[in-house]
Amino acid sequence: MGMILVLNAGSSSVKFALMDLSPSGHEVSLARGAYDGIGQNSRWSVKRTDGQSDENEAILATGITTHKDAVARILGWIEAHYGLSELLAAGHRVVHGGADFEAPVRLDATTIAALKKLLPLAPLHQPHNLAAIESLGALAPDLPQIACFDTAFHTSIPDVARNFALPRAITAKGVRRYGFHGLSYQFIATELARTAPELAKGRVVVAHLGNGASLCAMQNGKSIATTMGFSAIDGLMMGTRTGAIDPAVIFYLMRDEGMSAADVEAMLYHQSGLLGVSGISSDMRRLRDEMATRPEAREAVAMFTYRIVREAGSMIAALGGIDALVFTAGIGEHDASLRADVVHGLAFAGFSLDASANTRETGQISGASGPKAFVIPTNEELMIARATVAVLTSNPTARPQ
Repeated sequence: MGMILVLNAGSSSVKFALMDLSPSGHEVSLARGAYDGIGQNSRWSVKRTDGQSDENEAILATGITTHKDAVARILGWIEAHYGLSELLAAGHRVVHGGADFEAPVRLDATTIAALKKLLPLAPLHQPHNLAAIESLGALAPDLPQIACFDTAFHTSIPDVARNFALPRAITAKGVRRYGFHGLSYQFIATELARTAPELAKGRVVVAHLGNGASLCAMQNGKSIATTMGFSAIDGLMMGTRTGAIDPAVIFYLMRDEGMSAADVEAMLYHQSGLLGVSGISSDMRRLRDEMATRPEAREAVAMFTYRIVREAGSMIAALGGIDALVFTAGIGEHDASLRADVVHGLAFAGFSLDASANTRETGQISGASGPKAFVIPTNEELMIARATVAVLTSNPTARPQ
């Protein structure tokens, strides 16, 4: 088939993966890297998986660096090592697809304009996703680009779980639960269907636990409920985000503490969660190291764990029971203590822990009886690459407008 470039653009970085995929399903990861520090002194790093040497370079900014600079650096590296002529398409992680984009789409002027209309729904993510798309379009105008949406997996959620108890006129304007981390959940659903098909057909709760964290309740591989809502701040406590919070707290902060909307938004997204409670760090590994001597670290970890168990209970209720629990993403895959505490907290649902198995970072970690618990490493980049190939295969001759 050829090479697929996967791009994940944030406010200050563009992460990329380069993969070689074929319609037959043969998949080879060639490289992963990132251009970090957009807008300031930057760093370029890339790790090849073919045994060649890695690169790690500081880039002193002579001016304000941009997403276009980052994309240009990525394309230049691909040209130097593989040749751009071998690149078939680029797949982008796009956080918000709104109500209309329920599957990956080929990007053109029309779809890009439609995605720009969604900027108010994801102001901290969507602009940067689109900046990478438009930068790549300017630098490589003949390269097909495919958008893959974090919200698309959750379009199967029923209205009773999707809608807020707001006036219907507000709901009609798109104020509703969208859900996120959909590319990760779709990958886990695919892996479960491959490795445990009977369980995949049942009632599954997936815990995507990283700096951003959420839960998803799946029935027969479809999302029926999730903890994130209108935005990626809802639900679980996260690295720097509050998760669910009484809206009256926001009114209080603005009315009585004199905070502006921008100030409150910055606090809820960037100064809260593990970082805010601990006053130490948003990194779970650092907090684990500090727990013996810092009560603030213990409190932050305890709150994080409690919120997962409590919200998992709501997901189990939505499913009417549970057959399997899956841990994934950075914390979910690597923090055995967190997994143990969550499984023990869900003993009421029949879970038990195999402590020896839990030391591993993949596979089943539950006891012989009751619902199953697994660790399954996620791979959003591979999900995007697969979707990109699928779109190309379904319409191989169409070109961007």
